[in-house]
Amino acid sequence: MRRLMNRLFVATAALALSAGAALADFELNVLHFNDFHSRIEPVNKYDSICSEQDDADGKCFGGIARMKTAIDERRKALPNVLVLSAGDNFQGSLFYATYKGEAEAEFLDLIGLDANVIGNHEFDDGDDVLARFLNKTTFPTISGNALIGANSPLAGKMPEYVIKEVGGEKIAIVGAVAEDTPELSSPSDAILFMDPVLYLNDAVKKVRDEGATKVIALTHTGIETDRKIAAQVDGIDLIVGGHSNTLMTNDDDATLPYPIYVDGPSGQRVPIAHAYAYSKYLGEIKLVFADDGTIKSVSGDPILIDSSFAPDATMVARIKELAEPIEKLKQTVIAVAEAPIDGDRSNCRARECEMGNLVADAMLDRVAGQGVSIAIQNGGGLRASIGAGNVTMGEVLTVLPFQNTLATFQLKGSDVIEALENGVSKIDEGAGRFPQVAGLAYSFDPSQPVGTRTSNVMVRKDGSLQPIDPDTVYGIVSNNFMRGGGDGYSVFAEKATDAYDYGPNLDDVVAQYLTANSPYRPYLDRRITELSPGEAQAEAQMKKVQEEVRQQDSAVDKAVESVESHVVQAGDSLWKLAEKYLGDGRHWGRIADANPGQDLDKLAVGSSLKIPAQQSQ
Repeated sequence: MRRLMNRLFVATAALALSAGAALADFELNVLHFNDFHSRIEPVNKYDSICSEQDDADGKCFGGIARMKTAIDERRKALPNVLVLSAGDNFQGSLFYATYKGEAEAEFLDLIGLDANVIGNHEFDDGDDVLARFLNKTTFPTISGNALIGANSPLAGKMPEYVIKEVGGEKIAIVGAVAEDTPELSSPSDAILFMDPVLYLNDAVKKVRDEGATKVIALTHTGIETDRKIAAQVDGIDLIVGGHSNTLMTNDDDATLPYPIYVDGPSGQRVPIAHAYAYSKYLGEIKLVFADDGTIKSVSGDPILIDSSFAPDATMVARIKELAEPIEKLKQTVIAVAEAPIDGDRSNCRARECEMGNLVADAMLDRVAGQGVSIAIQNGGGLRASIGAGNVTMGEVLTVLPFQNTLATFQLKGSDVIEALENGVSKIDEGAGRFPQVAGLAYSFDPSQPVGTRTSNVMVRKDGSLQPIDPDTVYGIVSNNFMRGGGDGYSVFAEKATDAYDYGPNLDDVVAQYLTANSPYRPYLDRRITELSPGEAQAEAQMKKVQEEVRQQDSAVDKAVESVESHVVQAGDSLWKLAEKYLGDGRHWGRIADANPGQDLDKLAVGSSLKIPAQQSQ
């Protein structure tokens, strides 16, 4: 009897425990970053590499050594943790230029990623460089919607997705990269990129069929595509994204909260989390699931990786070791300058300067094949001159220290003019917004009120300069700082379409252009003209005359369009026809002008005459 009672007690206790387990919530914590862009060293507030002095003064952020410290601390503090990278670990510093992904592979492996998704910049140096990166890492890099052919060196090196067991739950991580990666980077023809929405619909069904109880979409497609994915793909619990370098925080002045939500196809709210870029933030999001798999709560916020995080000492030592040859790279001769290239601050912020022409020409040359015809670079982004003779990479980096990337977009002609007006609006203050240009010419009069200073804006087309059309949409290349509204270029941020802000580094673009055009001869060609008061008055008068001529031409065109025909009858004369059609016989000369080559002294009965429209008084 006692044995039976014991068995009943054990059975009852087991039932109670199992019932308690059935009602238990499941907490999943995801740490994530995106668009690391080789920021192995700390960055300053402008996202460029921090100086040793600023770093010592606590003014810098991120860097892989601080990121490791932050991740290690949060891993210890939280249950059920996944650490994810949303792509674009390549491109953006001399570490990448020197080691072509091998330094990134070493340090990211030490971080201990649970999964990484490829970004478009991972293909910047072709399939081979990405393959070497994958060979040196132990974490899985997801290929997602990139369909890799057997003849690519990437074949078999990336899983389509991963399923990890965390806290007794099967967590699937599916991935996607930007569909237009072939336009943004240099993958081989052996790789095809599917539409992310179409791909993820199939991928989510596949991992659910394989027993996944939770699904995370790890994407490098940008915030707008992530919204579409959330709205159109059923079965996703969380999207962790990158590509658009979107900062989400719960600060009062944040552009977007962390996370944002989009209603999915079945009505569930899908959270989307991004964490800006450049190792500056570590995203941390917590999802609590009910026993039936529905999400009960979502919370979190990105962590600013500031000087309060002591950098990992082992990593710091290794970074210093790897940095030694980078100093040699700075001394690498890339071209020869036939004469000094003037980049003096007082010139580049006030007028056409040789360095402005070089940089703008290089920008336009890099993207000319993308239908871009205009380059605009802020003069304040040019920080030095280059002497005659050998040009080193270090000199280029001194001229362009901000690690800006190329940004391409579409803009109406009227908005281009507005941008130029902004550029010359603070010329008297020596502001850095002054626009250096290529593919474009303009005049400006600093004595005029702000907003009315530019004139004679011309765009190069078919080998010649033609007046800009306010209603035509033009392809523009600038830098990501300006495209985001920096230096007062809000028109770029607010009115640009088809924008992509994260192309190759501007310093690399200029270095390659110099190499291709060595020996380089600096020049000025009056693409920017400052008008003296007399010249401004003359140009205004010329514009007035041109407008009068245009109106006259328009009136003539209108008259020609409304011409009538008259069949000559017996007794007709030009005087009588002028009285009939034009209201005054004295206008017979207009009929004569409309019928050149005819014998109007003897009107042939049955012949046809053109009669111009009567002019309004």
